[in-house]
Amino acid sequence: QVQLEESGGGLVQPGGSLKLSCAASGKIFSINVMGWYRQVPGKQRELVATISTAGRTDYADSVKGRFTISRDNAKNTVALQMNSLKPEDTAVYYCNVDGVRLSTEWVSHYWGQGTQVTVSS
Repeated sequence: QVQLEESGGGLVQPGGSLKLSCAASGKIFSINVMGWYRQVPGKQRELVATISTAGRTDYADSVKGRFTISRDNAKNTVALQMNSLKPEDTAVYYCNVDGVRLSTEWVSHYWGQGTQVTVSS
């Protein structure tokens, strides 16, 4: 019953910035944690950043100081502002929500389809 719509991916030069957005839709009352993960070929999907309803954030060490995650609880959206991008940030970025309260039940993880971010000259 939960759908995630991601946007903002694309091509950017090293040192540039990009902002990813994700909107959760459905008969949703609340979402505990929203976040972003990324995956490159041959590697396991990894955490980029998460944010709870209370505003607590967690970041991968590789993105601390460069990326900022934020959310709008009323709109069930989450954004990832990515600055000082590096070629190693190139990956498919996936929106994720956890602890979703629906009209009839609680559900755990839902994933977006992914959006490509490419950092290259």
